[in-house]
Amino acid sequence: MTILVEIIIGFSAGVAVGTGFVAFLTVLGIIPRLMQISHSVSHIHSYELAVMTGVMFGIYLSFGDVPFSFPIVMLIVWGALHGIFIGMLAGALTEVLNVFPLLAKRIGFEDQVFILLMALVLGKIAGSLFQWVIFVN
Repeated sequence: MTILVEIIIGFSAGVAVGTGFVAFLTVLGIIPRLMQISHSVSHIHSYELAVMTGVMFGIYLSFGDVPFSFPIVMLIVWGALHGIFIGMLAGALTEVLNVFPLLAKRIGFEDQVFILLMALVLGKIAGSLFQWVIFVN
């Protein structure tokens, strides 16, 4: 009986999180905007497959008991792909919400948006490197 309750709770939680994830991607229009910017609308099935494969692989990594051991080069590639994904997701989100033009206008950098963007990017890179070099052993 308790196993059945655990299955129902786990399934319900998964449906809730999945629905929130899909709503996040759909309502904000991140993936369609990314396709529009990259001129790759014809590859919509590849985007769908990539999102579904990524979610399923993430679930497997979260709940699977199989340990992974990769060489350092593979870890560098893995980390770079994670960084690219998070950077593109953050970039798409800020573009959809028009964060940078509003921020530039607020702080008086309307003519220097490129400098503002480069400062944010270089600051993010420096902060990430500092965290990984200093705090991660």
